[in-house]
Amino acid sequence: MTTPTSRLHPELSLGAAELTVSDLGRSLAFYEQVLGMTVLEREDGTARLGTPTRPLLKLTEVPGAAPAPRSSPGLYHFAVLLPTRVDLARWVWHAAGLGLRLGQGDHLVSEAFYLNDPDGHGIEVYRDRPRQEWRWNLDQVEMASDPIDIAGLLAEPGADTPFAGLPEGTVMGHFHLRVTDLAATEAFYRGVLGFDVVARWPGALFVSVGGYHHHLGLNAWQSEGGRPAPETTARLLGVELTLPGAAEVERLAAHLEAAGVPFTRNGSEVTVRDPAGNRLSFGTTA
Repeated sequence: MTTPTSRLHPELSLGAAELTVSDLGRSLAFYEQVLGMTVLEREDGTARLGTPTRPLLKLTEVPGAAPAPRSSPGLYHFAVLLPTRVDLARWVWHAAGLGLRLGQGDHLVSEAFYLNDPDGHGIEVYRDRPRQEWRWNLDQVEMASDPIDIAGLLAEPGADTPFAGLPEGTVMGHFHLRVTDLAATEAFYRGVLGFDVVARWPGALFVSVGGYHHHLGLNAWQSEGGRPAPETTARLLGVELTLPGAAEVERLAAHLEAAGVPFTRNGSEVTVRDPAGNRLSFGTTA
């Protein structure tokens, strides 16, 4: 097991997921209606969406693109984190009113619902339990996939207030990516980038910094040994991660260079690819 020689800053946060879609208008309608996102910018076959103050998605149209193969590395799901349990309940009432079929799971650290967009991109909408309720076995957080107490959720005081879009405080909570080689993935995310491995499931790793239950899920359930998705498919282009200050980005760049890991620079942004080819772009808040 690789011992990390550098640590990412514990105040790391997540930015937008960048995806290609087959019909931009259809995707914008879906994300506005179903998730309550705001279109922040649209031009030349691209768009940015999120809350009024925070981009969560960047979409690029590839007309007629088929969904990416599940055997390819890329996006398993992106996860939108709502501020409170009542916010989640309001969204579930909203989704039910639209007639959507949702997957769901009580993960002990969180309560989560799952769906796909029109191109098959996976989506999680969730709320975290308070950190003091999370259970740890040394450095490993306890997570599960138990049934949610739906009746209790929907009976939350204030849950009957209609959902009116993503509430202030909504953020990108985590990304879950498909990878092709779990051992190489751990060596990269833990040994090179400096994430902590906080949970291990058969065929999957969960990594974070700062004691979060996971900033990234990484699984090879269907994609072990898989080939990259064709450029003509609706696929993941990359994900954004944010470090608190330019000095942290510079420290990461110096570490990658010393480790002999290829990366590119674009102003204050450092971009690197994991062993499966997933693109990670590290930017800064200041």
